[in-house]
Amino acid sequence: MAKQDYYDLLGVSRTATEAEIKKAYRRMAMKYHPDRNPDDATAEARFKEAKEAYEILSDSQKRAAYDQFGHAGVDNSSGGGGFRSSGGFSDIFGDVFNDIFGGGGPGGQSFRGADLRYRLDLTLEEAVAGTTAKIRIPVNVECKTCDGSGAKPGTQPVTCTTCGGHGQVRIQQGFFTVQQACPHCRGTGQMIQDPCHDCHGQGVVQEHKTLSVKVPAGVNTGDRIRLAGEGEAGSRGAPAGDLYVEVAVKRHDVFTRDGNNLFADVPISFTTACLGGELQVPTLQGKAVLKVPEGTQTGQQFKMRGKGVKSVRTGEVGDLMCRVIIETPVKLSKKQKELLQEFAETMEGSGATHSPKHESWLDAVKRFFE
Repeated sequence: MAKQDYYDLLGVSRTATEAEIKKAYRRMAMKYHPDRNPDDATAEARFKEAKEAYEILSDSQKRAAYDQFGHAGVDNSSGGGGFRSSGGFSDIFGDVFNDIFGGGGPGGQSFRGADLRYRLDLTLEEAVAGTTAKIRIPVNVECKTCDGSGAKPGTQPVTCTTCGGHGQVRIQQGFFTVQQACPHCRGTGQMIQDPCHDCHGQGVVQEHKTLSVKVPAGVNTGDRIRLAGEGEAGSRGAPAGDLYVEVAVKRHDVFTRDGNNLFADVPISFTTACLGGELQVPTLQGKAVLKVPEGTQTGQQFKMRGKGVKSVRTGEVGDLMCRVIIETPVKLSKKQKELLQEFAETMEGSGATHSPKHESWLDAVKRFFE
């Protein structure tokens, strides 16, 4: 049975470019691959035909022989025994991976620069109000002496003799052919015989640069600020990576932050707790007055609306939660002790009125032991 024309099989014209042939093959390979069509002999046959056609038409020498002599030309070039594929799984989708990750063709690979991360420590006041911070970071930048080529000025890199400038080599492993970066040129497709004295053939040099980072108001620990293009320099003209500034808010002596709310412990005297009063408490916006009602218990919280943090995302302003802590007097004088003893005597017999929690606790204890 006569073989179908390779161009017709892939659905391309005889003047099709290499990219058009690759695209057509990729489409057929994805459609008829055996993994997608299990137990389908027809699909498997179509897949093998497409693979055979692509192997011939993607090779300039084999394609020229096929254009001149047809199937007989490529059969002869493979030893007279018909077409034999030297590839395995990597041949099927290798070009797809190369397109995604870069390289694979003449001229080798180019890689986007690496992203960098920098930890920026801020005080709570800076995080809440926003600030502009100066940071100094070490980065790899393109060598100005060789313009990033890695070669000494006046010279040029030469084509790698191992991979022929493709940047990749194929290694046979059993039934499979694995395609990987060339070990000699490291995937660039070129070798530097006379390296640049400044970058030693790397194409990049390390420098320190100072950047100004504008920190918006309301950031919190873990928030990241992205500075596009401020990361490592890319290789062979590829774009630079990004710099991610990660915020870390320092511990505060007075306030504890939870989301947009702030929490603070406010110590009050025994008399203020009993009689009530007004206290001046600190906020991030200045001093504020906290009204304490009479009979306040320790641990009781009071909300001061709008005295928290303005959200960097929604603009919503949180609250300041003040938890009062009743401070027990210490180092009392004799007279103070006598006055407290007199006060305690006046409380006898009226526990349910003046100490409801204490009385309810005693009742619970009695029920526990009954």
